[in-house]
Amino acid sequence: MSEITREQVEHLAGLARIALTPAEIDRLTGELGQIVDSIAKVSEVAGADVPATSHPIPLVNVFRDDVVGETLTQEQALAGAPEHDGTRFKVSAILGEEQ
Repeated sequence: MSEITREQVEHLAGLARIALTPAEIDRLTGELGQIVDSIAKVSEVAGADVPATSHPIPLVNVFRDDVVGETLTQEQALAGAPEHDGTRFKVSAILGEEQ
C-alpha cells in the first residue's frame, strides 16, 4: 500500500486553502492512499501496446448538411410581436437605460 501521510494531506489542504478537521485529515489520508494504490494497479496492467483512451467508444461528431429552408417574411415575424415599428421589434429599455 502506498503510504500517504497526514502531513502530506495537511500540506495539500494548505496549498488548496481548505480548512480540514483532524477527522477529515484522517479520512482523507486513507482515501488518498487507496486512490494512489488503484492508479498503480491500473498502471501495471496498461502496457506499451495498450493505447491511451479517454472514452471506451470512439466519439464522432454527427453533422447534417446546412440546407436553407423556408423562412418567415418580415411581416410574418412581426405579426405576433406585442410591439414593432414596421421593420423591427420594439422592446422596453433594460438595465436602467432611458428610452
